Amino acid sequence: MSPLAFIVLGVAALGAGALVLRTFGARYRIGRLLAATPSVSVAEARELAAGPARYVAIRGRIDSEADFEDDAHRPLVLRRARIQLRRGSDWVTVDEHTEAVEFEVREGLDAIAVDHAALDAGLVVVPRESVGRAADAPERVPAETPPDAPMRLLVEQVSSVEHAVVIGVPVAGIAGGPVRMTAGLGRPLILTTLESPEAMRILAAGAPRRPLIAAVTLAVGLVSLTIGVVWAFLGAVTATALAASPDPSAAAGDPRSSGQGPGLVGDPLAAVALVIAIGLATTVATIGYVRLTGGRRP
Repeated sequence: MSPLAFIVLGVAALGAGALVLRTFGARYRIGRLLAATPSVSVAEARELAAGPARYVAIRGRIDSEADFEDDAHRPLVLRRARIQLRRGSDWVTVDEHTEAVEFEVREGLDAIAVDHAALDAGLVVVPRESVGRAADAPERVPAETPPDAPMRLLVEQVSSVEHAVVIGVPVAGIAGGPVRMTAGLGRPLILTTLESPEAMRILAAGAPRRPLIAAVTLAVGLVSLTIGVVWAFLGAVTATALAASPDPSAAAGDPRSSGQGPGLVGDPLAAVALVIAIGLATTVATIGYVRLTGGRRP
């Protein structure tokens, strides 16, 4: 078995891991941003609103002067209810209703508003789910839906007594309005009331084994690529360092070289080129791994 086989296996496994992660769709991107976005204080976020756009995370307590109550008399600032129908292995939204009021995230004496209208897939909370049939709510599904089609009501809500992480771009208010967090730089606005491990579990809901499969394939890919690269490097160094036989020969020139007379042993230029190629391959693999896993938030 050659080092090339390990390198090919490593690249293939990394590609397979990337494909598995991509099957999560928008949730994969949300998870990456939750894991990798740098965090700042609310005061720093307010200062950033006056300069070039930056995508950052803040943490604080949700506060509002106009919260409303749910059926259990909990004070809410946002409630989103979706009717979804089962199609194949996926749930497809056919009706959605959102109720929200203006709210902000507060840290000590500093506060920054949240553009709740920009929240879409970036809302990551523990959902409340109720499963039934289309016949249970015929007025909220398409007319051609079979009465026995699987249906669920998914409710996501944010309370004014919770702490939250909000990720987005701080922007100055329009016409003297408050500084707010919103979507920008091609990235979504994210709000979660959960700690990172819990948020990741919510994002992976419905496919609990896929993250494990992705982790295993990525680990196998990195190990295989490392073995192949190290093996190829050692082979190149060894081939360059080994000398030819010291026995005299009638051949012209130094028998330890390519016939051009005394010189370096082996083919050092090829070895140098291989070392550079290995370094580049390792750099690319490392950058790819960091991008796939989201890295570590400072």
